[in-house]
Amino acid sequence: MDRLSNYREIVKKILTEHSQLKLAYGEVEMQLLFDENHDRYQVLRAGWLKKSRVYGVLIHIDIKEDKLWIQYDGTEVGVANQLVEAGIPHQAIVLAYQPPLMREHGEFAVC
Repeated sequence: MDRLSNYREIVKKILTEHSQLKLAYGEVEMQLLFDENHDRYQVLRAGWLKKSRVYGVLIHIDIKEDKLWIQYDGTEVGVANQLVEAGIPHQAIVLAYQPPLMREHGEFAVC
């Protein structure tokens, strides 16, 4: 398996694990969106909490130029940490939700 295929499989595995977590409140469904043609991967929340609509992204990762761009991470554990634990090097992960100037001071890729 080549490096990019390996990255895709790791991302899908981690996001699938997050989608299987049951929320302790409301009638909220976790949904997976995998667009392998464009290398976009998301976990969404959709449903109701009492009379309020719940809808939004929990995790969004894009693969661009052989790097994983974490566009959004609403987890407590930090999906970047999980990616590193799964064998993806820090320099292959971009914390896209951080401003570029902040990225320069961290251990992950700048871009």
